[in-house]
Amino acid sequence: MKMTFLGTGAGVPAKHRNVSSLALHLMNKQGSIWLFDCGEATQHQILHTPIKTRKIEKIFITHCHGDHIYGLPGLLASRSFQGAESPLKIYGPTGIKEFIEISLTSSQTYLLYELEVIEISGDGKLFKDENWEVTTAKLDHGVPSFGYRIQQKDLPGPLLMSKVIKADIPKGPILQQLKDGQDIELSDGRKFDGRDFTGPAKKGKIVTILGDTRLSENAAMLAEDANTLVHEATFAADKELLAKEYFHSTTIQAANVAKEARVTQLILNHLSSRYQADDVQGLLAEAQTVFTNTVIAEDFATFDVPD
Repeated sequence: MKMTFLGTGAGVPAKHRNVSSLALHLMNKQGSIWLFDCGEATQHQILHTPIKTRKIEKIFITHCHGDHIYGLPGLLASRSFQGAESPLKIYGPTGIKEFIEISLTSSQTYLLYELEVIEISGDGKLFKDENWEVTTAKLDHGVPSFGYRIQQKDLPGPLLMSKVIKADIPKGPILQQLKDGQDIELSDGRKFDGRDFTGPAKKGKIVTILGDTRLSENAAMLAEDANTLVHEATFAADKELLAKEYFHSTTIQAANVAKEARVTQLILNHLSSRYQADDVQGLLAEAQTVFTNTVIAEDFATFDVPD
């Protein structure tokens, strides 16, 4: 998996940072993309990346403040204008469905594809399929704000070709059955257990993406043992009182969550527009005093999700 940040600023667009949105690339055969938040001009940001809107299968909205949702109507319309017919699901807090319906109705926008909006109001499992499990929990913000934990199922181990060759198993589609751990029978009557020809399963990755929040116990719960945690850092460490007043976090608070949750990588975003390019290294240094493997996302930055 990897992530592309389309907007990393807080509140209002700035010359160097657009408002919130990031794309999670699942790196599967379908090239599926899940979008998290969709601030104003997200579709403009997408134009500067290889992302195709028809590949966006799900959109997760953390909360209904404008800097996280104002880009939705335009993106939904453009996805249709560009010929996308595949279904799209949107998850978000109560109120997101009304916002979308009013925007599309008043602009007389007709979508070619099926749109399903699922509103969430509490903690729990959003969905689980054969490859992914997504859990959500409420954070501490001025309006209902949620974090998302995306957990990939364990991946099958590699096919051990040395054993395949030694057993004189012919190449072809049957090797995929072996790789999937299935039993096979060859034309000469020999039978094999696929589990004998695969290495250990590879542990699935965990990504936690949080909405706006003050320091919150649920943030650490969602982030537990995550490979990557995306946490807001609207304010510098010396603005803790201001952060509390406006329901946001500081660099140090985000780093403490990462440390408590034993994550592998911390990515900070949602920086206040008061911080210019020259300030970023100072903000990063603050967080790294607590959690070394910290980076600050810039617009259009792409990060691999580490093992």
